Amino acid sequence: MLQVARLAPRLLGDSANLVEDFFRRHQNTDGGFQDRAGDSDLYYTVFGVEGLLALQAEVDYERVRAYLLTFGEGQELDLVHVSCLARCWANLPMALREGMPVDAMRERIESHRKADGGYAALPEETDGTVYGCFLSWAGYQDLGCEIPDPEGMARCIGKLRAEDGGYANQKEVPLGLTPSTTAAVTLLRQLGEPPDPQLGEWLLARFYEKGGFYAMPLAPLPDLLSTATALHALSAMKVSLEPIKEPCLDFLDSLWTNQGGFHGTWEDDQLDCEYTFYGLLSLGHLSL
Repeated sequence: MLQVARLAPRLLGDSANLVEDFFRRHQNTDGGFQDRAGDSDLYYTVFGVEGLLALQAEVDYERVRAYLLTFGEGQELDLVHVSCLARCWANLPMALREGMPVDAMRERIESHRKADGGYAALPEETDGTVYGCFLSWAGYQDLGCEIPDPEGMARCIGKLRAEDGGYANQKEVPLGLTPSTTAAVTLLRQLGEPPDPQLGEWLLARFYEKGGFYAMPLAPLPDLLSTATALHALSAMKVSLEPIKEPCLDFLDSLWTNQGGFHGTWEDDQLDCEYTFYGLLSLGHLSL
């Protein structure tokens, strides 16, 4: 994803400087990047750091590292945030990774494994979810560790195929979601299991003719998360983006502001690092 996002400046041109300034304004003095309330948050720090890396801009790694150290070994973090902690550490130069609590973070991630071989973000969930598996797989990669029982994860994902042909985040759900389906495509490829080619058609059916992708058929508006992840999955499956390129570019243009950030939807009145990174990822795919 980061490699593709690095191509975004091809289409941004001089506006890339505005986007860089946006990310910098959202880094707090403690080194973390702001959530929508303005507080430092590990989740948004991932997107802030990787947004700057995508623009090949300088990152104040020392400040980021100081922020990461405040979380210790991540023993109090949920799966989302311990995975983000691992991602942030992995983005630091090797010389600054001393003290990275690899073993503790791995144990924390592994504590979210379920009996079906998958992982779930919430402790009360009894079965693995696509999102939980995606976070755990990414966390293990960032820690430089082999994930235990990848076959079990593949079986878990297989059971999350929805009745409409996409993937849902939980079992026995009639309708798949665009983000869940794109995560499943990514995971299956990582697990060495080619995804069903029909998933390309399923994703294209969520495309809005004026640009962007819906999260699900009943969604009122297309959104940037669904658009960025759908483009990423379609590209990975070698599905041509040419027929939808211009409408998608128009959609992205409608979400961008001269403040340098991207809105998540047409009704979203806030800007943040997460959606701005998704804007870069989308532009990267559409620049090819």
